[in-house]
Amino acid sequence: MSWIDIGSIEDIPLRGARVVKTKVGCVAVFRTSENEVFATSDRCPHKNGPLSEGIVHGQSVTCPLHNWVFDLNTGVAQGADEGQIDTYPAKVEAGRILLDGTLLMNRAA
Repeated sequence: MSWIDIGSIEDIPLRGARVVKTKVGCVAVFRTSENEVFATSDRCPHKNGPLSEGIVHGQSVTCPLHNWVFDLNTGVAQGADEGQIDTYPAKVEAGRILLDGTLLMNRAA
């Protein structure tokens, strides 16, 4: 893996998100109330809702348009909804958020 430093964890509020523009499109980076960090595609497969503007609860995010809920670990829609969003490896080291750049480049090919 080739990790890319995208910023400080303090740049994202608890239960919030930020968007990182990549070659594969916009990636939403979420911070949970437990200071966990997850990265997914920013678009809901239902109506292209901006997931980065959704509600973060536990290890899930709810789309702001039609309330679809996605597990931030797997990207799989929860409940009766069917669909999945892309997920990307992310981690925090010394207060810095790192994304796996290798995977982002491979998905672009």
